[in-house]
Amino acid sequence: MPNQSIKNTTKSAAPTEPTVKVKKITPPQLVRGMHDLLPAEWPWWNFISSVIKEQAEAYRFERLETPILEKLNLFTRAIGGSTDIVEKEMFAFVDKNEDHLALRPEYTAGLARAYIEHGMMALHKPIKLFCFGPVFRHERPQAGRFREFRQYDFEIYGEAGAAADAQIILLASSFFSKLHLPITIQINSVGCPTCRAAFRQKLVDYFRSKRSHLCEDCKRRLVKNPLRILDCKVEECHAQALRAPQIVDSLCLECSTHFTKLLEYLDEVDLAYQLNPYLVRGLDYYTRTVFEIWAEGDDGKNTLAAGGRYDNLITDLGGVATPAIGFAGGAERLILELKARAIPVPEIPPPDLFLACLGEPARKKAFRLFEELRNQGVKVAESFTKDGLKGQLEIANKLKVKFALVLGQKEMMDGTIIVRDMENGIQEIVDLKKVVTEIKKRIEASVTDTSLL
Repeated sequence: MPNQSIKNTTKSAAPTEPTVKVKKITPPQLVRGMHDLLPAEWPWWNFISSVIKEQAEAYRFERLETPILEKLNLFTRAIGGSTDIVEKEMFAFVDKNEDHLALRPEYTAGLARAYIEHGMMALHKPIKLFCFGPVFRHERPQAGRFREFRQYDFEIYGEAGAAADAQIILLASSFFSKLHLPITIQINSVGCPTCRAAFRQKLVDYFRSKRSHLCEDCKRRLVKNPLRILDCKVEECHAQALRAPQIVDSLCLECSTHFTKLLEYLDEVDLAYQLNPYLVRGLDYYTRTVFEIWAEGDDGKNTLAAGGRYDNLITDLGGVATPAIGFAGGAERLILELKARAIPVPEIPPPDLFLACLGEPARKKAFRLFEELRNQGVKVAESFTKDGLKGQLEIANKLKVKFALVLGQKEMMDGTIIVRDMENGIQEIVDLKKVVTEIKKRIEASVTDTSLL
């Protein structure tokens, strides 16, 4: 037998695949200080929004919304260059056109700009405006404080009398009453530029002798804006401020008379308030009346809203002299307080009925019926992506609907639909063409029965 070469039957090893490094993708995250408004939060937001709307209608305020982005100098001129908002908290930047812009840190300056720019000085006075939307401040995030937060704002333009001050404070009181939040109202007068000049010198003389007890910010305020020292939250500064001269002792006759009339109006309606001689606001545009809304039992660390009069702001921005007063607050703080006090918010009313279907032909027909019901003002729910009747009716039970409509293959052939009473389980077959009229009658009858209880 001829020699044959022996073949190597051993398979050669497969070439080693190079190791592929999978790049780990980092999920996106919120910018620090921002927050999402998740579905579970909206009962509180809807509650607050409804009360804002209700108060605006009751006191005849019209809505005006300004853009989020404004020119930087609007806020530096209106709020004041030495305020914490302008010095530390504004989101300011230079855009591609080299314009100096800022995200609005509050509403009043933008509303004043809109008042001037749109010629509102020619309108019948007083002009009552309100707004509700996001504002931005670059401060340290903490409970109830975000860098983006929602602010509500009510303002009256063109009324110099103390009656306007009283109405704004009454509106604020009524607003918190509707929210079922117990509050205290702190009131003071910071006078006008004339009488405040004399008081300013008294403060400078007093705090110079206490300079070693002041924080670094207040040492600068002593030169730039000594009234701001009264608003400092640093404990030692606050202790010195409580022994400082009181501005009410320095008010001119006009400012003193205005403040007395305001208190008389509030006394007339038996509105409880507390005179706070050391209360000032952190913005330069305030004149005469200033006030804050504190949560009941709080010492001012949880200010829910604040406001006051700013009679010179429109003039300072180049407009015709227009007296004005307003107040504003943050909605996130309200929600935090509502939750802390376990105050219930209104639940979203359940749908009137649930539309269930079995099979593809019935689902197509149900699509059309859903729109017919909705167009007739019926609040209807569905789950067209589910096939089983049991799963659909479980959803109907969770939604607490009064009735369910069931449409299947048999009903499609007969031109009928099943009406199911979800409380007692009784079912009735109804002509499909008449179901909209029939279901509206049953819903109205059930509402009448409930109202008689």
